[in-house]
Amino acid sequence: MNQPPPPQHPYQPYGQPVPPQQPPGPPPGYGPQPVHGAHPAPPFAPQPFGQRPPRAGGHPVGAVLLGLLASFLVALLYTLLNVATYKDQTLTTANALYLGHALLNGAVVGLLVGLVGGRGNGARIGAALIAALGAFFGYTNSLPLVYAVESTPTAAWDLLSYEPFFPAKAWWTSEADGGVDWFSPLGLVLAAAAAYGLAYAMGARRRA
Repeated sequence: MNQPPPPQHPYQPYGQPVPPQQPPGPPPGYGPQPVHGAHPAPPFAPQPFGQRPPRAGGHPVGAVLLGLLASFLVALLYTLLNVATYKDQTLTTANALYLGHALLNGAVVGLLVGLVGGRGNGARIGAALIAALGAFFGYTNSLPLVYAVESTPTAAWDLLSYEPFFPAKAWWTSEADGGVDWFSPLGLVLAAAAAYGLAYAMGARRRA
């Protein structure tokens, strides 16, 4: 009896062996291709717990606002001191108080800006400007108040309405000879230098 022929694959009618099947995968040309000579990239390593990247130094905007508030308070105290003691002040005493206030204003502003603002150069420049303005307005704001005490508040208001820049002119003019009072710009320089120097020193120390 004739043996039945062995079963043939439907796609191999002549009995050739069927090639092994490969698992399905993406067609060629898709996905990243290895580069000759390149090493595979290591897997992403998560950052250890508790470690954070170093932050950029300080908060310059907050530092400038804090310095502005501190300068206003120091200048206000100096204004009130001037009003309370102007009758007992000599020219030397008035100049010493003005320069001392300028240094104090600059020191307070520079200290706070350096601690909060870090190494930001913009915050240091802002501290110098704020301290100089504080030294200027601390003196000029006291003049209308002194005039109001000597006369009346209404007279002081009328004077400001007629001559709004008379406090600045009095700040610039020397009482001794009517020329330029060089102590006035000197106070601005001292305030700005103290503020910038302390802001620089405290900012560098904070990040050291």
